[in-house]
Amino acid sequence: MTDPFITLRDICRHFQVGDETVHALDHVSLDIHAGDYISVMGPSGSGKSTLLNALGLLDQTNAGSYRLEGRELTTLPEEQRAQVRREKIGFIFQSFHLIPRLSAADNVALPLVLTGMPAAVRKTKVQQALAGLGLQDRADHRPAQLSGGQQQRVAIARATIMQAPLLLADEPTGNLDSHSSAEVIRILEALNAQGITLIVVTHDTDIGKRARRQVRMVDGKVVADEH
Repeated sequence: MTDPFITLRDICRHFQVGDETVHALDHVSLDIHAGDYISVMGPSGSGKSTLLNALGLLDQTNAGSYRLEGRELTTLPEEQRAQVRREKIGFIFQSFHLIPRLSAADNVALPLVLTGMPAAVRKTKVQQALAGLGLQDRADHRPAQLSGGQQQRVAIARATIMQAPLLLADEPTGNLDSHSSAEVIRILEALNAQGITLIVVTHDTDIGKRARRQVRMVDGKVVADEH
């Protein structure tokens, strides 16, 4: 078998709340292979989002090892962590995190702007990304002019414009109606079918059960890992 795409060993994340130490991640170990489709489920406060933040290098862990494509990431300085985030990881959040004053096209273009890509090349890539998600006629609309489902599709386009191999989705349907939720999950699963490694945090057991692998967390620990 090939080496795992991601290897987590004894990852810990703790912080103080008053006099109490909260163990948000308590010695979490996982092997994740390229192309996996994983749902992460568990009650509120179980560590689901903290795990996603650790995988996305948004949160500094206190102990343990995180290797991505064989490269140790836990000891990288922030500048190199930011480079890994840009090149290897796409993020989708429950609240979309679009910039209100920017058009859909400009929101999608942001990761490309950070790379210094020429404007003409950016424009073509953004047009292709929006068209692929049925948003070509919404390119000039600002987020407030879009439905929740359309905003999440813009967020997906932004998350995948760099063709990162890892896509992290934190409650991606949490603010959507059932029709838009089904559409977003269909899009994410289609991206996974193209080879992207997809990890979805969700409270929705119906969505969680769609994943080929289901990880359950309680009190910062992985208590089940089922294929």
